[in-house]
Formats: sequence, structure tokens, C-alpha cells
Amino acid sequence: MTLLCLIGECDFISAFKGFWIVQAFVSAFFAILFLQSGLDKVTDRKGNLEWLTGHFSKTFLNGTVPAMLTTVTLVELTAGFLSLIGIVEAVFFKTFCFAFVGTVFASLAFIMLFFGQRIAKDYAGAATIASYFIIAVVDLYFLA
Repeated sequence: MTLLCLIGECDFISAFKGFWIVQAFVSAFFAILFLQSGLDKVTDRKGNLEWLTGHFSKTFLNGTVPAMLTTVTLVELTAGFLSLIGIVEAVFFKTFCFAFVGTVFASLAFIMLFFGQRIAKDYAGAATIASYFIIAVVDLYFLA
């Protein structure tokens, strides 16, 4: 089936023919989210460490905050950089390998953050992370 679009002919043979643009937007979302968050953790490690130490002070995770911060930072930066490459891959090559792996790392980061928020009894923060996690899971479903 061929339709005339404002920019020329559009061929809608496959339901996923235009999926590359959806994936580019999802990858852009994760790249912005995780690069900003990860770079903030690098540039303001002291501030993040102070806040997180207080956040987890009454939990069994109290003594592990520096290691947790480092781990989450590395996972977030990995998710962000892979998602950034995934944008280019989706737009120019119409493939999704980097986008898929970026979304896997994003999902891992969300699980880690969700776990921490639940342990710290920050239920509102956990609910926010759950909404991001849903985006990641739906994206993984379509990419797998």
C-alpha cells in the first residue's frame, strides 16, 4: 500500500518500517536521562555521597553507599553512552543492537535505583522509577 505524504511517497508494507524513529526517540530519552544523571554523579560525587549516606543511614545498606554510588554511576553512564550510539544506529542504519544493549543497561539501572528507593522507604521515588522501567520493558519487548 502506498500513500502520498507531505514529504513524498510513504510505503507502509511493514508495521515496523517506521520503528527506527520510535527507537531513536527512546534511545534519546535514555541517553539524556542517564548521561545527565551519571555525569552529575561524577561531577558532584561529594554532594551525591552526602545525600545518599543520609538517605540510607537507617538501612542495612548504610556501609555500602560509596560502592553503590560507583556501581550505579558506571551502569548509568554505560546506558547513556550505548543509548547515544543507539540513536545514530537507529537513524542511519535502521538497526538496534546498541539501542537494545543500552536499554538492557537502562533496565538494570532502574532495578538498582528501584531497589534502593524501596529499601530507603522512599515510595514516591520508587513509583517514579517504576514508570521509567515500564518504558524500558516495553522497548525491550519490541527490540527482542
